[in-house]
Amino acid sequence: MKKYLLVFLALLLSLFLVLVGCGTEKTTKEPEKLLSTFKIKPLDQEVTVTVGLKQVVSDAGILIGMAKGYYQELGIKIEPVQFNSGQEMINQLAAKGLDVGCTVTSTALFNAMGRGIPIKIVADKGYNLPQKGYYRLVIRKDLADQIKDYKDLKGRKIAIVGTASLDEICLDRVLNKGGLTTKDVELQIIRSFPDIIAAFANKSIDAAMVIEPFVAQGVEKGLIDRWKDPVEYDPDAQIAILVFGPSITEKPEVAKRFMLAYVKALRDYNDAFIKGVERERIISILMEYSTVKDRKLYDEMYPVGLNPNGYVRKIGIEKDLTWYKNHGLLEKDVKAIDAIDNSYVDFVLTKLGVYE
Repeated sequence: MKKYLLVFLALLLSLFLVLVGCGTEKTTKEPEKLLSTFKIKPLDQEVTVTVGLKQVVSDAGILIGMAKGYYQELGIKIEPVQFNSGQEMINQLAAKGLDVGCTVTSTALFNAMGRGIPIKIVADKGYNLPQKGYYRLVIRKDLADQIKDYKDLKGRKIAIVGTASLDEICLDRVLNKGGLTTKDVELQIIRSFPDIIAAFANKSIDAAMVIEPFVAQGVEKGLIDRWKDPVEYDPDAQIAILVFGPSITEKPEVAKRFMLAYVKALRDYNDAFIKGVERERIISILMEYSTVKDRKLYDEMYPVGLNPNGYVRKIGIEKDLTWYKNHGLLEKDVKAIDAIDNSYVDFVLTKLGVYE
């Protein structure tokens, strides 16, 4: 009887060791699930990151990442913040009231840098694809036969949404192709793109710098002509940028993980609109999270270029800085090498590899 009891106890001990072993194996495999997408552990505690954006399609790196849970997977909660002006956004970045900004180059941005505020351009947020420029000069449809060349823009009423920023720079580059400047046209400041389309409808302007989806909407209504592609007059333009403020650069582990999620979302966007992979799924996400709700516009408008490897166009930033300097708009000289910080994207590529 004693012998049988010993055998029974031995069997129980073996079963216990097997169960413990299984439990141990399960425990060691759990972190692998967390590392499966990004090859990095999430933050120990969830961190809220405030992001200034307008929920346009070029914000895809934020919107897709939120919808797919990339930021959440890395321990980040995105808090979107709307701004009425770029100046207001830069002020909040400088004051640490905002972590990340989806914006364009401007005197406000570079003058903040010139004052020593550690705001950095860290990634691409939009450029014109060749022959499919999403931000461009368009002309009124009924003037297409009259405005055929750059010099024909002289004396015309041309609208932009703001001065001393990318909008004026891009228009100036168009005019320069015809030996003109903004002083050779009747510059009209119209603060929103929908109002610019309305101005075309009542024929109060002849041309304007317009972004998608408003270009496609204007074409569909028979109001505008896309005219020449930006590859002819502004091939190196960096239309939109992602900016980090000091409140996130002071938290490098948060900043690196934010960029991981951002670039992963950019790759999903490129897979969809360049390669045609899961296109409908990405469109459905953008329809839900962006301001472009009309499904047919995604077939009609030109897609924004978004670098799947994250890097901003240095030459585009250099040219913008030169323009601001030549127009006396910089308080101090700012160099592109100081304005751009590629270290976050460099880190991302060590985790995700180079996009092919």
